[in-house]
Amino acid sequence: MSESSRADRAGRTDRSRPGTGVTGEDEVVDLCRDLIRIDTSNYGDHSGPGERKAAEYVAEKLAEVGLEPQIFESHPGRASTVARIEGEDRSRPALLIHGHTDVVPANAQDWTHHPFSGEIADGCVWGRGAVDMKDMDAMTLAVVRERMRTGRKPPRDIVLSFMADEEAGGTYGARYLVDNHPELFEGVTEAISEVGGFSFTVNEQLRLYLVETAQKGMHWMKLTVDGTAGHGSMIHKDNAITELSEAVGRLGRHKFPVRVTKTLRHFLDELGDALGTELDPENMDATLAKLGGIAKLIGASLQNTANPTQLQSGYKVNVIPGQAVAHVDGRFLPGYEDEFLADLDRILGPNVKRTDVHADKALETTFDGALVDAMQTALQAEDPIARAVPYMLSAGTDAKSFDDLGIRGFGFAPLKLPPELDFAGMFHGVDERVPVDGLKFGVRVLDRFIEAS
Repeated sequence: MSESSRADRAGRTDRSRPGTGVTGEDEVVDLCRDLIRIDTSNYGDHSGPGERKAAEYVAEKLAEVGLEPQIFESHPGRASTVARIEGEDRSRPALLIHGHTDVVPANAQDWTHHPFSGEIADGCVWGRGAVDMKDMDAMTLAVVRERMRTGRKPPRDIVLSFMADEEAGGTYGARYLVDNHPELFEGVTEAISEVGGFSFTVNEQLRLYLVETAQKGMHWMKLTVDGTAGHGSMIHKDNAITELSEAVGRLGRHKFPVRVTKTLRHFLDELGDALGTELDPENMDATLAKLGGIAKLIGASLQNTANPTQLQSGYKVNVIPGQAVAHVDGRFLPGYEDEFLADLDRILGPNVKRTDVHADKALETTFDGALVDAMQTALQAEDPIARAVPYMLSAGTDAKSFDDLGIRGFGFAPLKLPPELDFAGMFHGVDERVPVDGLKFGVRVLDRFIEAS
C-alpha cells in the first residue's frame, strides 16, 4: 500500500470573523447537502470515485476557521482528513469525534429523489449518506466551525477524523491511520461516532435516545465446495452446486439461540421500565412489534446471525461446474465468537470450505462515566423528556480500529426523529433521508455535549 500524501496539509484561508451571525444551525443543512452531492460510493475495491474530493471539502471547511487539517491518502483517491482542536485544559485526555465520508452504492432509478442530489423534500434532506453518515459529518463540521468563529475552545483537546473506507471494513481509512499514524490520536481515551443518539418515542412523557455501547463482531465469509465437472445431461452425484445450495439453505434458515449480553440486559431493563412491564429476551416478538423502526436494530442484537448474500458458479447451462462459491455476512455477539464459528462448521458440514474475507472483533463497553453523563445532560437540555439508554449495534463501525489504541467508543450522533420514520430502514436502503429539524437538533446537542464533556 502506498501513501501518496503522508502529511499533506490543507491550505489555510483567513479565519472567519466572530460576530458574522452565522450559526451551526444555519450551516448544517447546506454542509450535509454538499457532502451528499460528492459521490463517494465504495464498491469494496478501488473502482469507485474514492473519498479524496470529500476529504478536500472537509479540510477546506476546517481551514476556513483556522484549523490545520491534514489529508492522508492510503491509496490513490482513498483519503481521510484529521485535525486537532486545542482545549482549555490540555492536561486532560482528549476526545475523538470520528466519521466516515464513504457511502454504499445507490441505483438512482430506485429512488424518489436522485441519491446524490441532496434534495430537500418533505422536511428532509434526501440522498445516499443522509444518515450513514454524512449527517453526523455535517453536524460535526457545523458545530466546530461555529465554535472556532466565536473563539469558544472546548474544555479539552478534540481530535476530528473524517475517514475513508468504513463501508468496506476501514482498511484504507481508520485501520490505515491507526496502524501508520497512531500519533494523531495521542492522548485520546474516548470517542463518539455514528449509529447512536437517535430517538424512539415511547409516549408523550418519554423519548428514549439509543446510545451505542456495543457492536457485533464480523466474519464476512467465502464458502467453497469442490465437485467433479461434467456434462449436464449425465447423472451426477458429485455436483458442487447441489452440495453448496443445501448448505447455504441450512445456514440461511438456521435460528441461532438468544444470548443475553450486558448491553441487551441493560436495554431491556430500561425499556421494560419505560413500558411498565418486565421483558423476557426469550419471548421478544410482542416487544419488537412495539418498537417500530428500531425493531430491526434491536432484533438483530439478540443472537448471532449469518446471512447468505452471494452465489456464483458455472459458465454454461450444459456444463456441471467443478466448483461453487457463496458469500455470507456473519455477525457474532461479544463473547460468543467461538460458539458462532463452531455452529457454522456444524451447520455447513465437512464438504464446505469456509474462509474469511474480512473479520473483526466485537466490542462492548459499560454505560457509565462522565461522557455518558454529558450525553444525558445535553439531550435533556434540548428535549426535556429524553432518556439515554444503551443498545448494541448489529453491524460494526470504525470504533473497532480505534479500540486497538485503547479508545473507548460510543455511537452518539444525536437526532430527534419523527415516530413514523423507519430509521433503521434508512441505512443502506432506498430513499435514505434525514429530517432538517433533526440535523439542527443534533447541532445543538453536540455543542452542549462538547461543552459538558
